[in-house]
Parts: sequence; structure tokens; C-alpha cells
Amino acid sequence: MSPTHISADPARGDACPGALRLHAADDGFLARVRIPGGVLTVAQARALGALAGRLGDGSLHLTSRGNVQLRGLRDGCGGELADGLSAAGLLPSPAHERVRNVVASPMSGLDGAGHVDVRGWLRGLDAALCASSVTPELSGRFLFALDDGRGDVAGLGPDVLVRGLPGGDGLLSVGGAEFRLPYGDAARAAVIAAEVFVAAARQVSGRRVWRMSELGLPAQELLERLERPVGARGTARPATTNTHPTTTGTALPFGTATSDQWAALIDRAAELPAQELRLTPWRRIVIPGATENDPPDTTPWTRVGACIGSPGCAKSHTDVREDARTHLAEAHPALPTYWSGCERRCGHPAGTYIDITARPDGGYDTTTRTTPHPR
Repeated sequence: MSPTHISADPARGDACPGALRLHAADDGFLARVRIPGGVLTVAQARALGALAGRLGDGSLHLTSRGNVQLRGLRDGCGGELADGLSAAGLLPSPAHERVRNVVASPMSGLDGAGHVDVRGWLRGLDAALCASSVTPELSGRFLFALDDGRGDVAGLGPDVLVRGLPGGDGLLSVGGAEFRLPYGDAARAAVIAAEVFVAAARQVSGRRVWRMSELGLPAQELLERLERPVGARGTARPATTNTHPTTTGTALPFGTATSDQWAALIDRAAELPAQELRLTPWRRIVIPGATENDPPDTTPWTRVGACIGSPGCAKSHTDVREDARTHLAEAHPALPTYWSGCERRCGHPAGTYIDITARPDGGYDTTTRTTPHPR
């Protein structure tokens, strides 16, 4: 299986890369491996590290959705990559691999701060997602979020959100519609909501609809479409979210773990009962049971991010990561700061952030962004 270049032209379809659909970059091919909830077993993490070293640049690149990118992949390695991911249990359904975009509260079940433990939802949602014959039509941009009630991943702009409620129930939020459901029904209802979205998107003519916000349905109509298949009576009101959560975990410069850093994290996780690593949407790594996880905001890397920049990306106007390192001490104390090599702003954070974007002349434009860019 050879990797192929994918176009970002909307007329040609969703251009999000995956594990089977690779993207050609200046530093080689790129694969994006979906890790639902960011949860990796020690064995899976070792397999990813081995694949990165054998086929790519050796580093693991975390994304703003808690996924992993392998970069610098050599031409013609697609089949070997797919076989390796399948053997590690990281490719349960080739038809669904790009739509397994699920973020989950990373500290759920670890610190007692949430109303529910989302791990049951995570297993149920991923199984139902991969079992559906409809969900392969979702774009690689469609996002599910499982929030244990603390409001961390609810602020990431998901298309389908399930939040934990006091007492253990779940609140399903889709657009402006909300449904209270028993814990055991919530994950399957989230997938049903995605299937309803696909059916509604098929009816839109003249444009592609990749995200719930692009559907353009009034909240009441969305509510009516969802009530019968979800099996619960809902209400139409917006959800309250927390845009800038407090998260512990090991912070990595630009969310990139070298082979040695990755191996050290795996070795630490292997010493603990959970045998697990959790990748966060804030490009930190939580090791359940470890006492040395970085406290929130104790390093500059908790607030500074950047795209790959040049020389890895031909569209970048400059080496933004080097410039960001040079100005690290100037990071804004209250808001995330993100450096982008061009106006596409790949990988930018959700919510309000300091946007530092390179211009063709080598300078930068700096603004405070309060509205999301299209993803």
C-alpha cells in the first residue's frame, strides 16, 4: 500500500490525512493515527515508537485532538505501516480510521474531580462508531467529546458532546439540542446523533458539510430530527463550556516527543498498574498513577504551540518553531500562544488564544483570536 498525496481542495473532498491516507509534506509523508480518548496501552505506545523509528523521523507528534502524527515517512511504506498499526490494535476498522476523532477528559477516573468516569463511554462509543455502516461518511474533521463534568474537553468545539452529570447520567449536546440519558445509553446515542448528521448533510446541495456548525439547521429542527432515534426527550439550549482547562501531565515542546523521550515515558508507565498513557488535546501526556506529572502551567510549553513550519512544510513562510523558542519567555501569561507559518494555522487551539502568524515577508502578525478558524 503506497501513500498518496492528498489535496486540500474542498471540491475534491475531505483532505484530512489518516493512517491509510498519507499526506505528502516536504519532510516526507505524514500519517495521522487516531487514538480515541488519547488512551494508549504500553504495548501500543511501544509499537508506535517502533514504527516512527523504522519508517519515519523517529519522533511522535501529538495533535490538538490527542492523536499522533508520524512524520518523515518514506515513500512506499503504507502497507508496512498499516500492518504494524493493525497488529497493535490501533486500526480496528480501516473504513472508520479517519472518523475515530474522540477527545475525552484525560484525568477522568484519576483525581475524583468529574461526575462520571468516561472510560465506559469511550469504549462504547468507539465500538458503536466502528460498527456503523453510516459513520464512514463523516469527515476527518468531525469531533466527539466525552467530558466527565469538569468542562475541559467540552470547550474544544465538538460536534457531538457527552457530559457527565451529578448522579451519573450523561447530557448529550448536539448543536443547540440537549438530551439527558442514563449513563449506559449515552455513548450509543452519540453515534446515533452522528448518523442523523450524515443523513441531514446528504440533503444539503451545492456545498459540502463537514461539521455540525456547517449544517445550518435551527436548534428546534435538529431537536425534532434527533428525538426519535436517540430515544429521549430533549431541550434546545446551548451548553456551557470551559475554554481553558487546568490539566496536569508531562509537557513536551511543541507536542513532539523524541524517541528517547517517548521511550522514557513508556518505561515509566510500564512500572505502574494501569500500564497506560493518556495523550491530551493540550499536547501533554498523563501517566495514570505517576506522581511526577507536571503540575498545571509550570513550564512555558503548557501555553506555547506551533505548526511544523519550514523546512517541514512548503507553505510555511519561516521556521516558526525556532522563532517561538527564541521568544519563549514572552509567552502570554493568561492565554495560549500559537505560532503559525502561514494563514492556514494548522493545529491551532480552540477558544481564545494569541495568534502569531507569519507573513510572506518574514514578519509576523499578532492578534487575539476569539472565534475559531475553519478546521
